[in-house]
Amino acid sequence: MSTKHGLAHRFYTGQISYDFVGHKKFWYAFSAVVLAACFLAVGFKGLALGIDFRGGTDFQVAMPVTETTVDEVRAKVADFEVKDLGAQVFSLGESAVRIQTRSLDPEETVSVRAAIAKLADVKPDDVTYTAIGASWGEQISRQALIALGVFIALVMVLIGFWFRNWKMSLAAVIALAHDLVVTIGIYALSGFTVTPATVIGVLTILGYSLYDTVVVFDRVSENTRNLKESRKTYGEAANLAINQVLIRSLNTTLIGILPVTALLIGGAMLHSGPLADLGLALFIGMIAGAYSSIFIATPLLVQMKEKEPAQVAHRASLARKAERAAAKAERKPSGENTGDDEEDASGSEAVVSSGMRKQRSNLSREQRKRQRR
Repeated sequence: MSTKHGLAHRFYTGQISYDFVGHKKFWYAFSAVVLAACFLAVGFKGLALGIDFRGGTDFQVAMPVTETTVDEVRAKVADFEVKDLGAQVFSLGESAVRIQTRSLDPEETVSVRAAIAKLADVKPDDVTYTAIGASWGEQISRQALIALGVFIALVMVLIGFWFRNWKMSLAAVIALAHDLVVTIGIYALSGFTVTPATVIGVLTILGYSLYDTVVVFDRVSENTRNLKESRKTYGEAANLAINQVLIRSLNTTLIGILPVTALLIGGAMLHSGPLADLGLALFIGMIAGAYSSIFIATPLLVQMKEKEPAQVAHRASLARKAERAAAKAERKPSGENTGDDEEDASGSEAVVSSGMRKQRSNLSREQRKRQRR
């Protein structure tokens, strides 16, 4: 009675598999193209830094907010007497609007405040404003870099201690760097504003990326535990590990992306900058993290491990065993033919001996007849 198994079971048992490790050069090349595009985007187009990083003036005014309010306010701000404001307009719920501009001197601040009051049909005193210096953004950037450095150091120590393998730590950190560059590059390409919410999102995706990588590495560690007694190389065992956790990684990523997609779409529809910025960072980072854990981290680990003398000796031992098995397979058919010839010869000898016995029996019968006569 045959039992039908699902796709996940067939991936787990190796009945269906994709050679991720064997095709690593293709995926390295693909990642290199993506990373190059991200570096070019950051270098030539740059990041759209928010007011919290570049400094500026933040205006807030109470007014009814509809679906078209943000676009209408943005168009009217462009016609203000003060030019080149670099204004960014966001809605604050359904009863207020925020307008962020470049740093303004006192005269420009008075002029812009009066113009905002006019379009909102309120008094200038009802328009609140805050001047933000670039030093605060520098502090945020500095703290974010410190947090990133501490995180990477702890990750390397933890993975190295848990798996007893520093090469896994290095591969995981390279995958994290890949995810960061891709996220920042897509921010530059899309023109989204980099805000403190973006920094929070970028630091958050590091955890998602690391989780996917550790899941794959844990399975690799289990598959390669008794590798000397196995007929697989390190690369083959690692590739099987990727296929075994592939469905799980895809399901986890898809389930995580669903609420993040809702956050991204909701923030864009509501013209809420922080929600959209956080949603975009999480969306890109989760996809990049799932990709790097499968196509970057594990192939890099295999590439480093297979250069070890023990792995080189193991592959050579497997090659010798394969050669001996092939030689035995070649000798086996000729041995079978020899046996068949021997059987034919013994069969012919048996026929001859039986004929001789028949002749002797016939002679004995004739002799007995003569004696009777």
